Amino acid sequence: MHMEQVRQAYASVAELYIGLFGTPEQVHADDLAFIGRHLAGRPGTVLDLGCGPGHITGYLRSLGVDATGIDMVPEFIAHAQAAHPSGSYELGSMENLDVADHSVAGILAWGSLIHLPPQDLDGVLAEFRRVMASAGTLVLGLFVGDEVAAFDHKVVTAYRWPVDEFSERLARAGFTEVERLQRPSEGTHRPHAAIAAIATEG
Repeated sequence: MHMEQVRQAYASVAELYIGLFGTPEQVHADDLAFIGRHLAGRPGTVLDLGCGPGHITGYLRSLGVDATGIDMVPEFIAHAQAAHPSGSYELGSMENLDVADHSVAGILAWGSLIHLPPQDLDGVLAEFRRVMASAGTLVLGLFVGDEVAAFDHKVVTAYRWPVDEFSERLARAGFTEVERLQRPSEGTHRPHAAIAAIATEG
């Protein structure tokens, strides 16, 4: 039920969200560089999970990445298909991907894990590892705090994580961190981190 609540919450503000965040220019330049550095040039499909309006999927495709955007909000998928007609966008849930085992070269989960209750994170990361090819790359963005804690996100409840603890969860799921980027709070923006990790053998 939780993810259905998240879907409904984003659907109710989809037009506003698209206006505020729906282009690559509205993404921090350091974040775009981090995403491109780890996902551009990879042979094979990259999934942008929780792609929202499709702006970062479009950015990846502009770098030559075979990127497919997946989101559970129909309003976002409709916008992405209209705004980026050369791209590939699908309705779906990152909790149960309609993708074959070990078939994707990379996954971007940019802010799309923030609404997961902590007890649900390991299951989603296991699903990411299931579809990821050996040595595939996972790139994600999250909100940072001194402890795992819920907070009142403008759309629906979200969670902040200590970066080291999140990295440990990744390791348990079969991913090895290779780079992180941290940014302190800036104005109305909360402390933020990005992690890139490689799928390990086994």
